[in-house]
Amino acid sequence: MKQKPENGIKQFVPKKAATVLSIFIFIVAVGASAFRNDATVKQITFSTINRDSVESVQAFEIVYKTLMSPRCMNCHPAGDVPLQGDDSHLHAMGPKRGLDGKGVYAMKCSNCHQETNIAGLHMPPGNPEWHLPPAAMKMVFQGKSAHELAKQLVDKKQNGNKDIKKLIEHADDGLVLAGWDPGEGRTLPPVTHAEFKKAWITWLQSGAYAPKK
Repeated sequence: MKQKPENGIKQFVPKKAATVLSIFIFIVAVGASAFRNDATVKQITFSTINRDSVESVQAFEIVYKTLMSPRCMNCHPAGDVPLQGDDSHLHAMGPKRGLDGKGVYAMKCSNCHQETNIAGLHMPPGNPEWHLPPAAMKMVFQGKSAHELAKQLVDKKQNGNKDIKKLIEHADDGLVLAGWDPGEGRTLPPVTHAEFKKAWITWLQSGAYAPKK
C-alpha cells in the first residue's frame, strides 16, 4: 500500500529542518571560535605593543636633560624655596612654597609673576597658574638621578595620581609650555618642546623604563 503524500511530507520536513539547523549551528560555532581566537591575539598584541626597554631608556635621556634644565628644575627644588636663574640659585626674594605651592602670607607668587611675561631683560616670567608643586606632593627634580626621576614620574603617589594618559596630556600643560617662553635673557631648554614631547610620549608608550642606577 502506498504511503500518502502528506505523511511523507510530514516525515521529510522535520528531517530537513534538523539538517539545516545542524549546519547553521556548526557555522556559528566555527565563526565564534575564530572570533575568540582573533580577539585573544589582539589582546595579547595590545598588552605587549611598544614595550621596548632600549627605545624607552634612550627617549628618557632627552626627557631627563630637559627636566634637569633650569627652566624646569627651578620650579621643582629639593627645598621649599624656588630656584632662579640659569645657575639655579635660591630665589633672591626668598619666597616659600606654602601648602598650595603659591607662596605664604603676603609673599605670593602672583605678586611678581603676572599672567604674562613682563617685558625687559630678566624680568619676572608670567603665567596665570605660576606656582611650585604643593607641599603634599613636591615632585622634586633637583638632585635626582635619571633612575630616581623616572620612577618618581610614573608613581601615582608622587605625580598627582596621573596615569599614562594624563602624563602624556601634561606635556601640554600651561606651566610646562612656559619653560619655552621664559622671558628675555633666559636660556631655553636643551631641545624644542616638540622634541621633548616626542621623547616624553615615546618613553611612556614604550614601557616607561627607568635607566639603570
